[in-house]
Amino acid sequence: MSADPRTIAIDLATQNLLAKAPLAMELGRKFAAAGHTLALVGGPVRDAILGRLGNDLDFTTSARPDATKKILNNWADAIWDTGAQFGTIAAKFGELTVEITTYRSEVYDANSRKPDVDFGDSIEGDLKRRDFTINAMALELTTPEPLFIDLFDGINDLVKKIIRTPGAATDSFSDDPLRMMRAARFAAQLNFTLDSEVTDAIILMQDRISIISAERVRDEFTKLIMSDNPRIGLTVLVETGLAAKVLPELPQLKLEIDEHHHHKDVYEHTLTVLEQAIALEDRLGGPNLTIRLAALLHDIGKPKTRAHIAGGGVSFHHHEVVGSRMTKERLRALRFSNEIVKDVALLVFLHLRFHGYASGEWTDSAVRRYVRDAEDLLTHLHILTRADCTTRNKRKADALAATYDSLEVRIAELMEEEELGKIRPDLDGMAIMEILGISPSPKVGKAYQYLLDLRMERGPLGTDAATAELLSWWEVNGPKK
Repeated sequence: MSADPRTIAIDLATQNLLAKAPLAMELGRKFAAAGHTLALVGGPVRDAILGRLGNDLDFTTSARPDATKKILNNWADAIWDTGAQFGTIAAKFGELTVEITTYRSEVYDANSRKPDVDFGDSIEGDLKRRDFTINAMALELTTPEPLFIDLFDGINDLVKKIIRTPGAATDSFSDDPLRMMRAARFAAQLNFTLDSEVTDAIILMQDRISIISAERVRDEFTKLIMSDNPRIGLTVLVETGLAAKVLPELPQLKLEIDEHHHHKDVYEHTLTVLEQAIALEDRLGGPNLTIRLAALLHDIGKPKTRAHIAGGGVSFHHHEVVGSRMTKERLRALRFSNEIVKDVALLVFLHLRFHGYASGEWTDSAVRRYVRDAEDLLTHLHILTRADCTTRNKRKADALAATYDSLEVRIAELMEEEELGKIRPDLDGMAIMEILGISPSPKVGKAYQYLLDLRMERGPLGTDAATAELLSWWEVNGPKK
């Protein structure tokens, strides 16, 4: 006879919690001594059962924020009460971070971006307001023995790998529309599928995401794309219509046929590029938001640049230029940092650069410009360019890979010979002004750029040759006599 899933769940959760964070039991004892209840709740319970408990623990309690803070005083390494108005006190214990929140309920009205928060009196009410059943389980720690609480059959949904809401999905998404994106994110993170009621509710209520701030949408989308399998979550967003509200450029790619006819559409090609970029991102030290966004957005300029070719087929000339501009607009709308916006847009702009030399005819000048234009994103560009080859023709794919291998070798050789990452003209601004006898002015910048172009084209010139070139340039571009 097989063991009861609940028995297995409480055993796993308790064992993993004790092993990872024995402090949790001490917290339970302190809250019990003060006359309050305390339970591990939400994601940490789910992750404890799955054996993936991290260093961030969430608790729910009958204690009000002031009482929680009093219990933690003179014990925690640090305490933050910035979330006290929402019932949350955070604390740090070594490498462990805890958030302890008073039982609560929160509801959005039809036009609000912020929830109305009411404190509750029972854990049952608190769990009922949770987003999904797999996050609505709790481990009560102020009882004589840890008590597993699962009012909505979350453990069975965990076993079945299903995303389901505790109550009606429409009610849940009405209370907090961001939960629609969170459903896609959990599907991607856990490799789960959405319950049909959840899918139907997202399709019905997709417009309600508009009341959520761009920052919250960005944070949820970032968690999704940084998951182990973002394709699953992105597919949910597109198929439910939610992507059309938060990242409309993505579903629009489904309308375009890849110019090489290797793929059903550019959308499928894009998801494959993303997956292939993820497979290569160890070169960047692990999961990397910049390369994932660049892979996802690299072809978003295609719908606006599509043109029919006489005799059949389509072209997307300059889609990298249009796509770079669109990338800036979308990432700014989602409130990504200026650095992310700049870097991702640059990668989108450069993603076709290699194909101008795909036959392998790379001059030293072309290599220098390739490195110079990539700035600090050369490894990112290597990854994006390689990932962008999704042809099913093995011979062609192998040829492209071999050509790019040779390019990387040539870059490494020139890096060693010329320090390509630090390319500068042979004369700096001060030397230019001294040789030409001029003061700081736009002319100095133009002269500097001229010498930089020479350096890129011909390699190191040396001071004497650079001076001669500068004087020749000045004869033509200096003050007219």
